[in-house]
Amino acid sequence: MNIEQLHEYCIKKKGVTEDFPFDEDTLVFKVLGKMFALVGLKKWESGEKTINLKCDPDYAEELRAEYSSIQPGFHMNKKHWNTVSIKDGDLSPKFILELIDHSYDMVVKSMPKNLRDTLS
Repeated sequence: MNIEQLHEYCIKKKGVTEDFPFDEDTLVFKVLGKMFALVGLKKWESGEKTINLKCDPDYAEELRAEYSSIQPGFHMNKKHWNTVSIKDGDLSPKFILELIDHSYDMVVKSMPKNLRDTLS
């Protein structure tokens, strides 16, 4: 998976915007103003392809136990965020997209109903 594929997948989701709220390097995808994915562009370009994704705490623990390329979220709340290393062949592109979907869904699920309804 390359950065263009990742960008295209995230930005096409309903209610999603992209932003650089922290610095000019960290690309943040938000759904209705709430973060669901973060990518360090300089690290990505240097070969350290990672993405931070929100995750259900129990599922996060399962993923970390099963996959060495999924670690507690770097610079994030370790209970709710994972850093996913996208190494060629380690995790399938389909599975990475499922993790992005899970993150998006977790954020949407936590929103008030009136905001969730705007995405329907």
